[in-house]
Amino acid sequence: MAPFVPSGRPAPGGGRDLASGISAGRQQLLSIGAVLTELQAEFPEVTISKIRFLEAERLVEPQRTPSGYRKFSAVDVERLAYVLRMQRDHYLPLRVIREHLAALDRGENPPALPGSGSGAAGGQGDSAGGAGADEAFDPVRDGALVAGSVAGGTRLGRAELLAAAGITEPQLAEWESYGLVTADPDGGFDGEMLQVARLVAELGRFGLEPRHLRAVKAAADREVGLVEQIVAPLRRHRNPQTRAHAAAMARELATLSVRLHASLVQAGLRARPGA
Repeated sequence: MAPFVPSGRPAPGGGRDLASGISAGRQQLLSIGAVLTELQAEFPEVTISKIRFLEAERLVEPQRTPSGYRKFSAVDVERLAYVLRMQRDHYLPLRVIREHLAALDRGENPPALPGSGSGAAGGQGDSAGGAGADEAFDPVRDGALVAGSVAGGTRLGRAELLAAAGITEPQLAEWESYGLVTADPDGGFDGEMLQVARLVAELGRFGLEPRHLRAVKAAADREVGLVEQIVAPLRRHRNPQTRAHAAAMARELATLSVRLHASLVQAGLRARPGA
């Protein structure tokens, strides 16, 4: 895989440029655990499972030892950070990020982010009608986008949500009436609600109305209850590390649940006559 060091970007280790720290003729290789530590400085919610998934999607290709252990270069770490940053800051699905990486690997500028006049490596912001909004979402292919894949501190006002999702006020009001999109007590929306709004809008293009999605919402609520049963005892623990482990476990369970749901739906469709 071609060397990859996005310019103008902070390195995962708190501003330290890993790639430039490698001495000429000698490349430092890191275990997946060490990579996790590096990335968590900027992406505290990333997990080893997420790194393995991005490898399975061929967004990064670490070396392998004769015994099969992964060994990541500093370039690999920068590449992972780029992927995570594009998901977190710009809500881009993996297939769009893959196009950006392919362009960078060819020595070209990546496609411009919506609302900007330059490529993604420059860190311009996302806006309505962006690649993330216009692309259909596949939770298996796109990394089961759940909490942690979007900016944890993202806060949107009502007008900002409408613009970012490319929807109208009547649409949002209807979705709220069905419980598909919910505002926080302060009237704002987080990154997850932006994802929900975009997905509901995308499904609407196929003729699925909010009333059709009530079953999906009910199933999601049941899955939330199942996850809560597992992690609730840990969340009540006095040890802060145990509570942090509960949050990480909840995210992992949510990711697995979404992937299982998608696989079951796809398998069911394939089993139908004429599929």
